Amino acid sequence: MKANKTLFMKTNTRAQVGIGTLIIFIAMVLVAAVAAAVLIQTSGILQQKAQSTGKQSTQEVSSNLMVKNIEGVRAKDSSTSTSATIDMLKLSVGLNVGSSPVDVNQVVISITDGTIAHNLVYAGNAKTYGKMTDFNTTDATVNLKKLLTGTTTVANPLRYYTVDRIRDEDQSFSQANPVMNTGDLIIVYLATTSPSANSAAYEYMGALDADAVLVSSQLNLVPRTTVNIVMTPESGAATIAEFVTPSSYGVKETVQLYP
Repeated sequence: MKANKTLFMKTNTRAQVGIGTLIIFIAMVLVAAVAAAVLIQTSGILQQKAQSTGKQSTQEVSSNLMVKNIEGVRAKDSSTSTSATIDMLKLSVGLNVGSSPVDVNQVVISITDGTIAHNLVYAGNAKTYGKMTDFNTTDATVNLKKLLTGTTTVANPLRYYTVDRIRDEDQSFSQANPVMNTGDLIIVYLATTSPSANSAAYEYMGALDADAVLVSSQLNLVPRTTVNIVMTPESGAATIAEFVTPSSYGVKETVQLYP
């Protein structure tokens, strides 16, 4: 006789445990991939912002105007009569070493004699007050005469300043497009004709015949006057020049004021 055979069913759950581990592994890989994508995107955004901030910070530090010299000019008539006040300021202005180009069209100049204060823009700036009436895009002398004698809606010296180039090797600076590059040197004219010089009907500013009576700037730069000038470019630090006019002008038509 054959012995009875007994069949046993083995229960093996190891395969199920392996599938669960695989699912967890795949889930971890997916989570890591998503996290990596988020980190890469975030780092890219941060890099762009850092570059933009760095560029702006560099401009703020490097775009600086430098006032090298200031001379004052007294008005006069066709004879020997000379004003008792400084009636025009001539600022020699350049750029600091390593400075970015500066658009003079966007530079605001504030001037005060301690009593009266003006915020002046370039005469060719059409967006603030509108261009100075009869502004000439090529002739700096014509613009200076208009600054000293003209009126737009108010007297020009209350709103505008004009410029001319002294050194411009690349010929990039003009009345229509007054952009300064490194190495450029310009002269900025501020009309400071006093009420007394206007009343005396002076028409000459140094050797310049203005061809009309000089209009008043309301400023009164008599001897011992403290004058504060602030030049604020579109970007970069403001440039400040402060001086006290001499105790006497003597017979000089042109007076050295700064430095």
